[in-house]
Amino acid sequence: MFKKKSIISIVLAVIVCFAFSACGNKATDKKVSTTKKETTAVVYPLKVVDSYNRTVTIETEPKRIITIAPNITEGIYALGKGGNLVGRSDYDDYPTEVSKVSSVGSLLQPNIEKIVELKPDVVIASTHFDKAVVKKLEALNIKVIVLYGEESFAGVYDTMAKLGQVVNANEKAQSIISDMKKKVANITSKVKDANKPTVYYVAGFGKSGDFTAGKDTFIGNMIEMAGGTNVADDAIGWKYSVEKLVEKDPDVLICSKFFDSKKGIEATTGYKDLKAVKNGKLLEVDDNSIVRQGPRLAEGLEAMAKLIHPELFK
Repeated sequence: MFKKKSIISIVLAVIVCFAFSACGNKATDKKVSTTKKETTAVVYPLKVVDSYNRTVTIETEPKRIITIAPNITEGIYALGKGGNLVGRSDYDDYPTEVSKVSSVGSLLQPNIEKIVELKPDVVIASTHFDKAVVKKLEALNIKVIVLYGEESFAGVYDTMAKLGQVVNANEKAQSIISDMKKKVANITSKVKDANKPTVYYVAGFGKSGDFTAGKDTFIGNMIEMAGGTNVADDAIGWKYSVEKLVEKDPDVLICSKFFDSKKGIEATTGYKDLKAVKNGKLLEVDDNSIVRQGPRLAEGLEAMAKLIHPELFK
């Protein structure tokens, strides 16, 4: 679904829309418990306190849902509610069947007229959704819920639990969360005693600037969880320099498998002479699975661990 974009567009999408920088909402929703397993059907009307600290009342189980965030869209399908999806954002490309669902535009400025035309029971958005858009939709009597947790696995579990309640899929949500926790525990157990190669995540490179996951980002944390040492642990945020990268000369480079990133890195001054590139350790990952706070995040961690420690996952 993604159209080909410049690498800096990817970086901006990561940083602005669903980046794992230090901007997560750590508030908890007392009306939607995530500390115990929920196995009963939701009782409507349901009151949900969303991530903007708004109390939203869902009168009945939503049958027409619009999602305006890739991680929320993935969550809807994982919960078995994809058949209720009538709208999604331009960036929602997983699973593949979502391409058949009407797009309502961008993450930050969706097409309000299109949303109204689709007559949703609820619109579910995520990180950085414009509060002005929320007000416009509410003025048109459209229910809007904004869901995002702190940028960690715990935040993803919280978002999935709340999403499960909103769409009446509690039991499935808890099953997904349980499976994710088991996978994360298995991965971290496998790598805990292994040597830690130095790893650099290529979020952007070349003329558009050099970007990576600093020590305060969740991708930086994932590198450590996956058994590596984040080369950019001396940086805050996403900006880096090719000079520092060359000086540190990491063992492993990880880049997106999309947009011909690997080919571009292999031809870029500074990068092409790194030992990781010369030794065949410029490795590709489906970066959507590591930048989106959704149900595939544990799979993303596993993919990263397999790149860093292939010997442990034979």
